[in-house]
Amino acid sequence: MGSRSFSDLLAGGWRSLAFEPFHHDVEIHWLEKGVTDIDPSLALLRYAPGASVPRHRHLGLETIVILEGSQSDDNGNYGKDSVVLNAAGSEHAVWSGEGCVVLIHWTRPVVMLGGDQ
Repeated sequence: MGSRSFSDLLAGGWRSLAFEPFHHDVEIHWLEKGVTDIDPSLALLRYAPGASVPRHRHLGLETIVILEGSQSDDNGNYGKDSVVLNAAGSEHAVWSGEGCVVLIHWTRPVVMLGGDQ
């Protein structure tokens, strides 16, 4: 795919985008969706208050920028404007008590681990 740009995305431009179901009370808007298991992906995730994503393993680097609200994982709580890096091989579960919107980049897909997938 060629170059694309997303004007004012970080300044709230994401609010006008259409989201689709991703996992229970988490919705996604794909900015770039990988086609194969080695393709990177870039998306926006919108968590409803109390929403969570079950424990998963990262096959590549995951980069998260919190655009609104706060997100938590096994390692801490992250508020607006935080940047979180999860290395290849790392595992965690993710949740948001108040709800949040994050910009997320996966260099490789994640693998869901047991339980609720």
